[in-house]
Amino acid sequence: MAKRTTELTQSRKLAKAAAQLAEDRHCRDIVVLEVADLSPVARHFVIATGTSEPQLRSVGHELIDLAKEMGFKVFGRAGLQRGRWVVLDFVDVVVHLFDEEFRRFYDLEMLWGDAPKLRWRQRTRRKTPHAQFEDKI
Repeated sequence: MAKRTTELTQSRKLAKAAAQLAEDRHCRDIVVLEVADLSPVARHFVIATGTSEPQLRSVGHELIDLAKEMGFKVFGRAGLQRGRWVVLDFVDVVVHLFDEEFRRFYDLEMLWGDAPKLRWRQRTRRKTPHAQFEDKI
């Protein structure tokens, strides 16, 4: 039981760090799902939407580097060449980076609707000087 708790804590740290990196790189609608009790596939899913294919590819490569720094190996990767749906499998954590069309079509949040969503933000975002205008658009 202690080993499972430790592994869950470590995968949770990677999932939260991946979500934070995605947000820092301007991905949107970021969700971290804890699927440990629902699936043998992984403990956490990170789902995010990017704004362009180059952005999704870049974030994907940065996430691979982040995971390695945290002691996780890449088990599998797909979509880095095309950049519409990038999947990074770190065994305990699976990251899905979508463009808007693919995110709506595959709707993983609905598919894994029973999974609890984790709070992942480590710090609050500072508002930019133009934030007052962005809110009105």
